[in-house]
Amino acid sequence: MLPSALLHGLDPDSGPAGRRLRRTARDWVVDTCCFLLAVFLFLATATVLLRQQHTPRGLAAVDVLLGALSCGAVWLRRRLPVGLAAAMVVVGFVSSTAGGAAMVALFTLAVHRPFRHVAWIGGADLALVPVYYWLRPDRDLPYAGSVVFAVLFAVSVIGWGMFVRSKRLLMLSLRERARRAETEARLRAEQAQRLAREAIAREMHDVLAHRLTLLSVHAGALEFRPDAPREEVARAAGVIRESAHEALQDLREIIGVLRADEAEDAAGERRRPTLAALDDLVAECREAGMKVTLEHRVADPAAVPASVGRTAYRIAQEALTNARKHAPGAEVTLHLTGAPGKGLTVTVTNPPPTNEPTPVPGSGQGLIGLTERATLTGGRLDHGTTADGGFEVRAWLPWDRPAPTG
Repeated sequence: MLPSALLHGLDPDSGPAGRRLRRTARDWVVDTCCFLLAVFLFLATATVLLRQQHTPRGLAAVDVLLGALSCGAVWLRRRLPVGLAAAMVVVGFVSSTAGGAAMVALFTLAVHRPFRHVAWIGGADLALVPVYYWLRPDRDLPYAGSVVFAVLFAVSVIGWGMFVRSKRLLMLSLRERARRAETEARLRAEQAQRLAREAIAREMHDVLAHRLTLLSVHAGALEFRPDAPREEVARAAGVIRESAHEALQDLREIIGVLRADEAEDAAGERRRPTLAALDDLVAECREAGMKVTLEHRVADPAAVPASVGRTAYRIAQEALTNARKHAPGAEVTLHLTGAPGKGLTVTVTNPPPTNEPTPVPGSGQGLIGLTERATLTGGRLDHGTTADGGFEVRAWLPWDRPAPTG
């Protein structure tokens, strides 16, 4: 029960591409009504015309013939609205019985085409009205009354057609706006889902990579040195057991944070490590057999903002993990310095490996993720080989001065 043009605008997939739209049930009803209206006006005008004694019979016959053909042409109004309206301007000027079909064509033009077509064709039709009644005056109405009535009737038909067109355009605009809103909502949902996945992946990597690297390194050492002393094997097995236990604990904590609702977000935030936990990280690495030198020159680690401290902790953790994987046995130096207003600098340096690295699987995305973390906090991170063949990770993070109180 919608017009075919409007139905195609609301649902572009409703019709075959590249083919003319078929009439809907409503189109058939409206076209039939328009045809019957044109026929009714044709019959009424033809009856009056044939009764007039002063009109030549030949001219009246031609007028009636053109009017009948114009009524039949009404069925072409959807396919050729501009051509039909332009033709009816000429036909309506020479045939009084074609007036009804001319008004239907003008209405169709206003409904289906922009205003520029209506302005040219409708303007030409209105301009011919005074000339028409000058050549063929109406004996029942004065000249001025006939012109005013015809002009007002034509303007009303054009205005009605433009009103119908504006309603259709409004409906199409609202539908397009709704479709765009649905698309934007879907894109926002996909983006939120992607960001959530990235956050989960980053948190899983930060928390578990350190533990699992310990497992992999010590398990690889046991595999490649089956003849190691019993004490060394027992110590490696203890590290593996402890690292596996800590990894499970971290995994449970991450899952708990992900399952927590908004009311528990603050508690989850408190469980995340900050700069104050850096000493525990270094102690854990030393217990696992790493040689780590910590140069801590931050007077009050608790004064470091939580987000900056957490980023510094993750950078140090990832750098120590990489040093353990790629430079086993080398002494790693962790240098930490900073002050409010100057920023926080984290530097992790290791010399070339003294032993052959044990192959450890990795994604290769750790330093990329750390660079992104540092950038998000307003800092920067650089990494690369040193002059002696070692490796250095250096990060600077902003640490603003506290706002004065009072």
